[in-house]
Amino acid sequence: MFASQRILSLNIGASKLVLAEFGMVRSGGLELVRYGIAPLGVDPDSTADASAYIVSALRDLLRESGIRPGPVAVSIAGQVVFPRYVKLPPTTPDKVGQMVRYEAQQNVPFPMDEVVWDYQLIGQEGSGDLSVMLVAVKTDIVENLTACIEAAGLETERVDVSPMALYNVVRFNYSDLGGCTMVLDMGARATNVIFVEGGRIFSRSIPVAGIAITKELMKEFELSFEDAEQLKLSHAFIGFGGAYEGPEVGVADRTSKIVRNVMTRMHAEINRTINFYRSQQGGSAPSMVLLAGGTAQIRHTATFLKDKLKTEVDFLNPFRNVTVGGDISAERIAKELYALGEVTGVALLGAVACPVEIDLIPPAAARKRSLRKSVPFYAICLASVVAALLAGAVFMLRMQKLHEDRLAHVEARLKEFESPNRSLMKIEAEKSSVLEKVEQLNAPREARALWLQMLKDVHGCMVDGMWLTGLRPVTLGSGAGAYDAIEISGMAFRDKVKDEAISEKFIVALRNAGSFSDKPDRIKLKRMKPVPGTDYATEFIIEAGLRRPPAGGVPDEAPR
Repeated sequence: MFASQRILSLNIGASKLVLAEFGMVRSGGLELVRYGIAPLGVDPDSTADASAYIVSALRDLLRESGIRPGPVAVSIAGQVVFPRYVKLPPTTPDKVGQMVRYEAQQNVPFPMDEVVWDYQLIGQEGSGDLSVMLVAVKTDIVENLTACIEAAGLETERVDVSPMALYNVVRFNYSDLGGCTMVLDMGARATNVIFVEGGRIFSRSIPVAGIAITKELMKEFELSFEDAEQLKLSHAFIGFGGAYEGPEVGVADRTSKIVRNVMTRMHAEINRTINFYRSQQGGSAPSMVLLAGGTAQIRHTATFLKDKLKTEVDFLNPFRNVTVGGDISAERIAKELYALGEVTGVALLGAVACPVEIDLIPPAAARKRSLRKSVPFYAICLASVVAALLAGAVFMLRMQKLHEDRLAHVEARLKEFESPNRSLMKIEAEKSSVLEKVEQLNAPREARALWLQMLKDVHGCMVDGMWLTGLRPVTLGSGAGAYDAIEISGMAFRDKVKDEAISEKFIVALRNAGSFSDKPDRIKLKRMKPVPGTDYATEFIIEAGLRRPPAGGVPDEAPR
């Protein structure tokens, strides 16, 4: 197998990472060579930054699986993206992109400069309308993930979405399916529902998944998250009994009934999604259900869903048409099949033409990818130059043996290279000067970030019934920068906010916020009085010193 035939794929889930290496086979198919699965070791519901856990787990996977670093195709969780399905009127191909961008601006719930987005044409209606799937993700989310990948020693090749990867897996491995197939990817934080019907695709994330079971077990048995998760793994199954009472009921029985309650809620959400797909998207009722994800491994899940949905239920097998290498045991694959759908779907994008090809790679990573792809061209050019230089050196050596008297001439020619060397040194000095200017230009951007964080902290300290009327940078004379404080002007409904809440609670909250000084004399109430002509509002002005004044002063565009 040549190095260029390696395909690395990574799935970043809420509770675990899956890293796999595939290889191209001569028939044009795909072969799983090696893989690894690592838990993140963090509560999927936690709001804490999981970057350190991702980097650590990914490094462990590389070391333990024996996978050599390289470009990797990534699948991210479905619940962090915004899928939208729109229809376009009949138009010429050259206008599709412009119309899709307009639809994206109308449907994506964030400014377009804050998201990475892509689209896929998924069919044409009988009326001639084009069906389009839009997929968008906040730029900071995907940039944070690609930064983790690079910190672990890998390079991001493309960014796919978990539901789309599973859709491609089903289309590649289950080409014989007719009617409508529904894939239930039952993960830790969410359950992705994907409909596969001919060339049609529709996906939706529902907020009922494995973490809901863990949380219920934590409350029922008064356990920590780790102990509740272990209890779920060791005892969880879907019970088919009624209510339970009394402490004498066994742990397994109590656990199974908790699992059944959560699964019943999940079933209700699945039914609502099916009804939405049929009524709003014109789809059919599913005739087959394929299960994937860790929560689907809970015992009796397939039986429970088969009984509730009144249709055939099976587990998704991503290796019906994908080969598994001989070094991987069948027992291991069978045990961990539930976790390998996404990495297989992402790997297919590098091996065959797939029906859905979404790429949400952020701009910075895209530039690095473009540069990386141009490296072979530069390497060939460099090799040609080196070969030419070597040929010249050999020629000169031969000529030297024949013409000793030309040695002085050769030494004179070498001196001619001193001038280009001086030019290079001058260019290097100019480069350093340019880099210094770049650092100076970056200062206002960093200052803007500080002002935006300060504004966020002010809003976070406000209580219900208060609103801002003005925010003005001032100086308290600390000498730390052009501005070292802000004057906060606002009003409050007197029936909702007492004066003490403004003069004490709001100021104390500002001292505890990260943007403002925690010294009492640096935050003070300058004025508080009833609004003239009203009996329902109080006007206040607070002067708050900044903990770290921005070196760049006030940004050109005032934060809102």
